[in-house]
Amino acid sequence: MPELIPAATRIPVPGGKVIDEHVGAVTTPGLRLAASVSVAHMVAPPEWSEPFQTPEFDEITLVLAGRVLVEHDGGTLAVDAGQTVVTHAGERIRYSSGPEGARYVAICLPAFSPRMAHREDDGAAGQ
Repeated sequence: MPELIPAATRIPVPGGKVIDEHVGAVTTPGLRLAASVSVAHMVAPPEWSEPFQTPEFDEITLVLAGRVLVEHDGGTLAVDAGQTVVTHAGERIRYSSGPEGARYVAICLPAFSPRMAHREDDGAAGQ
């Protein structure tokens, strides 16, 4: 039977970024697939950034508006509205937004958890 998720859960993070989780450990802990996948709508302010991380999950990022920058060992990839980037578990990456900010959907497989993100503590804010 289909299951309606009536509302996302706003996850507070520093740095001005807004995270609304639609499926995942916070919003749907009782849902069978909650450990397998997380889906969140993100709004990042202009020039936002987060610490480098080496996550244990793959992440699909669909950019709806603005630009998301993905720093990796080979350089920086610019992902514009209408484009998608896939990052893979075990890759060292860092997300940031362009001068106009960004609005995007992040899908993590398995589901996102701070413990599995393995963020480097460099003082940057965000998630």
